[in-house]
This record gives sequence, structure tokens and C-alpha cells, in this order.
Amino acid sequence: MTAAFASGPISVDGVLDEPAWRTAGVVADLTQQSPKSGEPAPFRTEVRFLVDAATLYVGFTCTDPQPSRIALNTMKRDSWMDGDDTVSLYLDPFGDGRNGYFFRINSAATRTDGLVSGAESTSLDWDGIWYAAATRTASGWTAEIAIPAQTLRFTGGRGTWGLEIERWIARSRTTLRWSGTTLDAKADDLSRAGTLRGVAGLKQGLGLSIAPYALGKFATDFAAPDRTLTGKLGLDVAYNVTPQLNAVLTVNTDFAETEVDTRQVNLTRFPLFFPEKRTFFLEGSDLYVFGLGLGSSFIPFYSRRVGLYDGEIVPIAGGVKVLGRAGPVGIAVLDVQTRSTDAAPGTNLFAGRITYDLDAHLRVGMIVTNGDPSGARKNSLVGLDAVWRTSTFAGDKNFAVGLWGARSAGDVGSGSRTGWGFKVDYPNDLWDLNVNYRELGDSLQPALGFVPRPGTRQYNANAAYQPRPASGAFGWVRQFFFELEGSVVTDLSDRAQSWQVFTAPLNVVTQSGEHLEANWAPQFERLDTPFEISPGVVIPPGSYTFNRFRLQASSSTYHPVRAGATVWFGSFFDGTLTQVIAYLNGTTPGGHLQGGISLENDYGYLPWGNFITRLYQVNGVWSFTPDLVVSANLQYDTQSRDLGLSTRLRWTIQPGSDLFFVWNRGWKETGGTRYALPPVAEEVVLKLRWTFRP
Repeated sequence: MTAAFASGPISVDGVLDEPAWRTAGVVADLTQQSPKSGEPAPFRTEVRFLVDAATLYVGFTCTDPQPSRIALNTMKRDSWMDGDDTVSLYLDPFGDGRNGYFFRINSAATRTDGLVSGAESTSLDWDGIWYAAATRTASGWTAEIAIPAQTLRFTGGRGTWGLEIERWIARSRTTLRWSGTTLDAKADDLSRAGTLRGVAGLKQGLGLSIAPYALGKFATDFAAPDRTLTGKLGLDVAYNVTPQLNAVLTVNTDFAETEVDTRQVNLTRFPLFFPEKRTFFLEGSDLYVFGLGLGSSFIPFYSRRVGLYDGEIVPIAGGVKVLGRAGPVGIAVLDVQTRSTDAAPGTNLFAGRITYDLDAHLRVGMIVTNGDPSGARKNSLVGLDAVWRTSTFAGDKNFAVGLWGARSAGDVGSGSRTGWGFKVDYPNDLWDLNVNYRELGDSLQPALGFVPRPGTRQYNANAAYQPRPASGAFGWVRQFFFELEGSVVTDLSDRAQSWQVFTAPLNVVTQSGEHLEANWAPQFERLDTPFEISPGVVIPPGSYTFNRFRLQASSSTYHPVRAGATVWFGSFFDGTLTQVIAYLNGTTPGGHLQGGISLENDYGYLPWGNFITRLYQVNGVWSFTPDLVVSANLQYDTQSRDLGLSTRLRWTIQPGSDLFFVWNRGWKETGGTRYALPPVAEEVVLKLRWTFRP
């Protein structure tokens, strides 16, 4: 595909009426990838590409034989939009077949973007500066996207980029693609991407972005009582040292507009994982991905350790970040200085990552961290990893092998400071197979990392057979997922700590998108010390074997009203535990108003005591337009006995420039003979952030 030069200005209004679009390079149609790979589909798609010195323009014409059924359920930015009709772009400006950018819009031009770090490894946590508009027509819908060159990192003068195009029709759950059209192909597997030519002339200009902010905050501590009114100024300056390498200087960094964490119930003896949501740390987070398939079992650099300590915010005085590539070399460097607080003295925190592509399949890398958020200890970590991937195994199958090793240093324990592991992965449509091993030393203690179960050896093997019935008695089935997974966790003396066998004798997704599943999961746990699972309920040391069962059902994401429920039940240690998790979500026509409620109720009956744990969440979103959104989230759980309300208005005046109004308020349940729910804290924030690109 070759992008044509834009001979005149392009107004991004969703209507392809400029004369330049008539001369644009055109992808005349897309191919059905799913459910029937290669077969005709009644949805014609034309995609046009234009380029000028500073911007890549993409125009979509999406015809639909039933345009009244085009799905539109959300106007909130950065959702997967599985229930909406969408078009997506995957760009690989480096041409390495691994890393790239993801852009998606629906028929209201709601924007979703992210970073690609490998097949099935797309994160929506990145927010780039780009423009989009869409228009409904009598035969479907049209859309325009404009991506400034300065938003991307790429090799200047490189004439070819990797490109994948995808269209999703929600009501029939049909996927159309340009390049990776087999059932085994993942859209974000950039090794299967096609080629976009004509981009050699893109220039990043000065490559300079200046983003100052100003905020005012009114906070109330009802217990003191105390009220404070504060103001704050800060600045981010980004500069493209090279077209591929970006440096960011941050001063007086602030995260007041960040969405609150979604609460979780913890019935295990291990810490919970919460994802990063702060924009400053999300940019370039894909470059810190380490190893293959480690998930949250071992994260050498967990950015939530920076600016947060012991549940409290630690002010960041300033920092510098360098992100990008230099040919086959990937670079990520972060150095931050925190301010002193009552909880911890100011300290310097560093995380660096470098990778090298030996060829199209093999990437090797190193990661280094240094510093302790507590400011009280010396701590560092060094890790090495290598990942080999291919999408042409046995012809056209996906296959990957990863190996990693790491070591802690500084003021850590006297035990084993090292960890290592490997994964062999065959992630394909009919058969999905993998084997995984991890050994985590008991003194592998990265202060800037996340290791929930140190001092263990972890074995895992998974096999899933996933047939797609062609017709007949099972014609209502889109795909079956027959799963068998076994996991064993031992201590470093090879004594079993945990094991589980997870089976899915029934796991089916229907043609219309409903999901039904039944599971049996026998489990073993050995406790060397008492475990307080709930206040006053303590499970004594010992070995416990029990059986857990799960029933799960959910409706299709296409419908304006969506519901689902999961029930775990069965024996639990020497008693029983029933967990009921359910949700109900709804959307008005056009996606302006969304609302939902979710709940979790856990009923435990054990010889050492009974407990009931509850978590309730209510949320609502009103979108005047995709650029003016008000959201509210109300959460309550019986573990903390806190009721929290978080509301946020975000007005995107233009991409990169936002006005936020945030109101957070918390109440604490007192209990006792006289029930009360007095307020404990309140915060009102007004923040304006503006981006200048001279």
C-alpha cells in the first residue's frame, strides 16, 4: 500500500470530500478473518492513505447492508469497544515486527489508542495526540484519522512501515483484516503486517512538546477537622533527540486527574496486583516488558512503586525519561527524584531497559533498577532475558520461547537473591499450548518490582483444544474451549506449597457472543504459618486439599443491556466458600449514557469461624461528545468498611490539551450499636493541562 501526497489541506470532519482523497492510495477491500477465514462478507471497506510533511491521514468508507444496525454503545475514550462497530490501525514504524502503535475508533469517532509490544500484548494505557471524526451515511459510515508525525517514534527517511487494518462488525462478530487473515493471526502480531509505503517524507519538525499544567485543590479532613486550599504548577517538556528517541523532562509531576483503582477482594495470603494508570509512567511502558508470559508473577520494574509508598502519595520533584530506538536497539531510561514526606525521605529511583534485535525473531535484553521508595535501604536489580518468536512455525503457526534471569543486590535477605525461568508457547486458534517454569529466590526482593510469591518454584502447563463447529447440531456455537491446566508451587526445598488442576469440560462462545462455562478445579494449599482470611477468622497451619467448582455466563457485548454472573462454590480448606460475582450494564442509544452495577459476595463457613465479604461498585458515564465526558464511580467493601465516590469531568479542548474537574469523597462505616457513615475526607481539584508544539 502506498500513501499518496496530500495536494491540499485535509479537514478532519469525517467526510472524505477533499479532492486529495480522490488521488489517495486505496485498499479496495478487506478479507474476512473470523469466523470464516477467507470467505466473502457483505461489508465492503475502502481505506485511503494520504501523507504530507507532518501528518499521516487515513480515510475509511465502511458500507453496511443494514446501516440501522451499526452498533454504538460508548463515547468514553480508551475502551476496547467490543460491543461497537469499529475500525483499527496497527502501525509498525520501526519495521521490526514487534513494537508499534494501535488506533481504533467507532462510528462516533470515540478514540482508543495503545502501544503494541508483541502478539496479544497491546496496552491501552498510552494516550497519543491524534485527531478523528466520523459520519453516519445512508450506506454505512465514513471516518477520517489524522496522526501527527510528532506523535510517533520512527526512523526518519524510512520509506516503509508495517501496517495492519481491521474492521469489526459487532452484531455478527465478524472480523475483517487486510493482512493477517488466518484464524491463527492476531491483529497485533506485527510480524504478519503488510507494508505501508510513501512515508519517507514525514518530518517531526522541531520534535519539541511543552506541556505545562496548573491546578487548584481544596481538601477537607473531617476527622481533624482541617481544610486546605493549595495551588500547583508543573511542566513536562518532550524533545525528539532523534526521530526514534524521545526525551522527557518532568518538573513537579502531578497525577490528580488519574482514575481511582478498582477495588478487589483479597481472600489469598498474597498481595494484589493493581495496574498503572498514571499517564507519565504509561508512555513507553511497552519498552519495559520483560521475559515471556511472566504476567504479575514477577515484574522487575513495577512503576506504581514510584510516587506511591505504603498507600500514600509521595510527591515527585522531577524526573527524566528517555524512550525509543536506535536501529535494532530499544532504550528506556527513567530517573525520578521524590520529595520527603512523613512516611519516607526523598530518594532517587532509577529504572533502565535496553534490548537488541539479533534478527527478525530473536530479541535479547537487560533491565536495571536502583533505589528503594522507603529511602531507608540500598536496593538494586539486574535482569537478562531473551525471546524468540515466529509466526511461520510449521508453515503459518505461532510459536515462541522465552528465557530470563534476575538478581537482587543491596539490603536484602541472606537467602537466594536470584530468579530465573522460561516459557515455551504455542498460541494458536485450534490448539493453544504452553509450558512455564519460574524460580524466585527468597531474597529476590526488587524494591521497584513486584514479586508476590518469593522463595518458590512455580511449574505450569496448559493445553486448550478450541474447535469451531462448521454446522449441524452445534451450529449455534462459534467456538469451544476445552481446557486443562496444571500448576504446582513448591518452596526452594521442593516441598509443595500449592497445586491446582483447572479443567473446562464446558466453555463455549455462541455465534451471537454469549459465553457459557463450567469448571472443576481441585486445589491444595499448605500453610506454614496461620492465615487470617478475615478479621477474627484464622486458618491454622496445615495441609489442605479441596475442590472448587465454577459456573459462568455472560451476554453478548453487542446488546445495549449486558449482564453476567460467576459463581464459585465447593469445599475450601476444611469448610466451604461460595463466591457470587455479578454485573449489569446498560447503554442508551448512541452511547451517550452508560451505567452499571457490579457486586461480589463471598460466604465462608470454616471450623475456625464464618465470614461474609462484600464488594459493591456502581458507575456511570455521561458523554456529551467523545471529548466531553463526565464519569462517576461509587465503591464499598466490607474489608475496609469504606464508601468512596470519585467523579471526574474531562474536557479535551483539543488532543493533548485537557481540563479536568475531579471530586472525590470518602465515608467510613462506624458499626457498633449505632450505625453511622460519617465523611472522612473530601477533595476537589481543577486542573488544566495544555500541550504546545512549536
